[in-house]
Amino acid sequence: MPDHPPQPDAAEIERIVARLKDEVELAASPGASPGDGADSSRLAIRGEAERAWAVTADRPFLFKPGALGRARGLALVPVKAVLRKLMRWYVEPVAADQRTFNAIALRLVDALSEATDAAHGKAAELGETLAAAERQGHALEMRLEALETRLEEHDDRMLRLERRPATAQPRPSAETAPAEPIPSQQAGLDYFAFETRMRGPQKLVRERQRHYVEDFRGAEPVLDVGCGRGEFLSLLEEEGIEARGVDLDADMAAFCREQGLAVEHADGLSYLSGLEEGLLGGIFAAQFVEHLPPARLAGFLDLAASRLRPKGVLVLETINPLSLFALRNYFADLTHTQLLVPETLTLLVRQAGFAEAETRFLNEPPEEQLLEPVRLPGEASFDAARRALDANRSKLNQIIFGPQDYALVARR
Repeated sequence: MPDHPPQPDAAEIERIVARLKDEVELAASPGASPGDGADSSRLAIRGEAERAWAVTADRPFLFKPGALGRARGLALVPVKAVLRKLMRWYVEPVAADQRTFNAIALRLVDALSEATDAAHGKAAELGETLAAAERQGHALEMRLEALETRLEEHDDRMLRLERRPATAQPRPSAETAPAEPIPSQQAGLDYFAFETRMRGPQKLVRERQRHYVEDFRGAEPVLDVGCGRGEFLSLLEEEGIEARGVDLDADMAAFCREQGLAVEHADGLSYLSGLEEGLLGGIFAAQFVEHLPPARLAGFLDLAASRLRPKGVLVLETINPLSLFALRNYFADLTHTQLLVPETLTLLVRQAGFAEAETRFLNEPPEEQLLEPVRLPGEASFDAARRALDANRSKLNQIIFGPQDYALVARR
């Protein structure tokens, strides 16, 4: 009779420990959810443990394979039965203790599983709360930006009211308004307020135009045609680049002069025609060419080419008609006359005498406005569909939510 009960196989113990470890890690993983197989795997392991927990000495007698092994096993059954009865007094207490331990371990594992499920539920609730808070924060940021824009717009209006004479020109009626295109101010539009609201604060426009400064370094003097509130002129002044501007809107010109910028209140084409040929090193016109009908656009480009010295630079920024999202900006302004695709503007610039022309697409919409990717299962059978969906999403984002503007940079 042996002094100690038979020890379990070491490999079997390692397999059981590995399964328990996998179960705990699977339950604690942040991505575990009822839909990803975690529950079914955990229940299968739990069922296996339930079947194995009742350790007993009354195990069936086993035989070696083959007829000889079976005959030998059957012959030894009476001997094994006698030995089992003789050893029960020693083995059964150990088996009972093992069953008690197994039951306690299973209850602890069940409690751990319930606690893990509760923790996952709390984490999901916290995640939803955090997502809701982020959405509220984003909405508040948008409202704050809108309020800042409105405040800047009101400040601009106050400044214009303070500098305007007491007798303002009356707004023309529909009956008395001429049919030919006229300046926005004579048409009854407060274009200064319009630009503040639709184009954005000066700070935003300055940041969007800052990258143009390098194009005009060493290309002095620079003329900003349709300079608006003077955002680009102020950037050039900060870099020590000689520049002046011209704008048809009296409020715009007055606002720029109050900031110490050299700006003339005049029609851009008339101002250019009064300059000497080859006088300028650079011409900048942002959101200007879409206001010109075809004949005036061609005349402007001819004047720009003649007033620039050799190697002079011309930068034209305009709305990108290849993006459906950008069309809102075009139709929002009643003074726009035509959209210009990059190929058309490039052709007109070259016909005017410019040797080089480069197109740059600018101001892409924010990421949250783009089409979201479609999530598909990770199996290889979905790879073709995943590639097709990604390609179509990219094409649609380019067509619908492409860059809002483009710049044509030309050199003589």
